[in-house]
Amino acid sequence: MVSEGILLGMGNPLLDISAVVDQAFLDKYEIKLNDAILAGENHVTMYDELAAKSNVEYIAGGATQNSIRVAQWMLQSPGATSYMGCIGKDKFGEEMKKNAKNAGVNAHYYECDLPTGTCAVCVVGGERSLIANLSAANNYKIDHLKEPENWALVEKAKYIYIAGFFLTVSPESIMLVAEHAAKNNKCFLMNLSAPFICEFYTQPQDDALKYADYIFGNETEALTYAKVHGWETENVEEIALKLSELPKESGKRTAVITQGKDPVIVAKDGKVTTYPVILLPTEKLVDTNGAGDAFVGGFLSQLVQEKSIEECVRAGCYAANVIIQRSGCTYPEKPEFN
Repeated sequence: MVSEGILLGMGNPLLDISAVVDQAFLDKYEIKLNDAILAGENHVTMYDELAAKSNVEYIAGGATQNSIRVAQWMLQSPGATSYMGCIGKDKFGEEMKKNAKNAGVNAHYYECDLPTGTCAVCVVGGERSLIANLSAANNYKIDHLKEPENWALVEKAKYIYIAGFFLTVSPESIMLVAEHAAKNNKCFLMNLSAPFICEFYTQPQDDALKYADYIFGNETEALTYAKVHGWETENVEEIALKLSELPKESGKRTAVITQGKDPVIVAKDGKVTTYPVILLPTEKLVDTNGAGDAFVGGFLSQLVQEKSIEECVRAGCYAANVIIQRSGCTYPEKPEFN
């Protein structure tokens, strides 16, 4: 059994509006397959169009929240995880609270007057594209974090995970917990999250990564980060090594880069190790939405138990494999991981 509240996540809680679409739909709204972007004015009508589809599903999402829910599911230990983010006082917000509670996550949401954020998940041939309309999620305030009952979650946690998406919302909240983690010898983990974060939030990202004991990302994000920083290499193993060796406030860092069906790359102590993933026959693939989040969730579930990196990666691959065989970031009642 792990201690209560050992793992804390902070991020953008979004309700996923997920539907299978076609290439024409992507073209109409200028969406690239497998990308993750923030909604623009050209996407306003898209949410209603998705919601009108007969195969539409509503699933509690948001990258960090997905990872925390998956870690909680893998741990099967009530209240092991906590989460903070901002939702609206509406039916989607109520749905989110219910979902977190059912998942066993201790969620302390900041509730504001804007509608709960949504994320359009457009699925084509099992591959997903994400368009986030942050709305309430964009309204998270550091004052909420500083309230005693919420800061208590930070104090209690030994591991704190934040996806890069939160950099667009409250970089000051990220820095506050990152500094707390460094001072108190806790494990702080971040995710590169999306190419646009690496491109347009470069400074806040680099400020936060100085504190990260673990950096997660996929190959596209790693390549974008390298390009933005003028590293002049497209070798993902080399990039992972460079990520692990970025300036750090204290201690050493591990970089973990996933590559879809190709091996997971782990860089630490000047060495790169690769781990094969569990391959899935194409006909079993439902959608890749949440695969990266699930990998992190599985990884975290073993890390908080102080298991080896090999075990953490194995759990990450197991969780991702389960999630891609289902719609959205959902899972069966119990994991079959041993």
